[in-house]
Amino acid sequence: MIQVLAFYLFAALTIAAGAFTILSRNPVHSVLWLIVAFFNAAGLMVLCGAEFIAMLLVIVYVGAVAVLFLFVVMMLDIDFATLRAGFIRNMPLGLVLAVVLLAEVLIGLGALGAGGIKLGTPDGSAAPLAGASNIEAIGALLYSKYLFLFEAAGLVLLVAMVGAIVLTHRQRSGVRGQNVAKQNARRPDEATFNASPEVGKGVQL
Repeated sequence: MIQVLAFYLFAALTIAAGAFTILSRNPVHSVLWLIVAFFNAAGLMVLCGAEFIAMLLVIVYVGAVAVLFLFVVMMLDIDFATLRAGFIRNMPLGLVLAVVLLAEVLIGLGALGAGGIKLGTPDGSAAPLAGASNIEAIGALLYSKYLFLFEAAGLVLLVAMVGAIVLTHRQRSGVRGQNVAKQNARRPDEATFNASPEVGKGVQL
């Protein structure tokens, strides 16, 4: 019974958090709702017995939210003074959110201890390796049956990273660019010179 309750709880909160991520006008609130969605999705993975994917969601995606927030700040030019002023005001909401997330993790662990959810009868096409752990089975499946899709996902992430860099790059006045060819062509006698300054006059560059 607790498995079904935990499933509907995590699923409903994941859908609601995803909706609020899109509908929130404040980018900071959108990032917070995205964290909630990731945590609840990780709870669903724990219920299904995919502990490795659940840890990936928490460690990789929730950890990468900081990078996502950085890109949002860079692209939207958010005023840091305004963010600092609202930190104390939003602290109670953040504490409540942390308590809720901790409670969800405890519920997920309790549901896992009571037994995972039966999702159906497998057809045997993706049967795990005999005596292999979840991580070994996922690795064997990714690098055999889904190799090209896995490579395509890596290419999409590379394009997204390059696009973020291009969008956030700005030309600033007064910044001296680096001329690599001129630096490589410079001879040692041009880089240094001997000076004999008079006493008290210093060196003129």
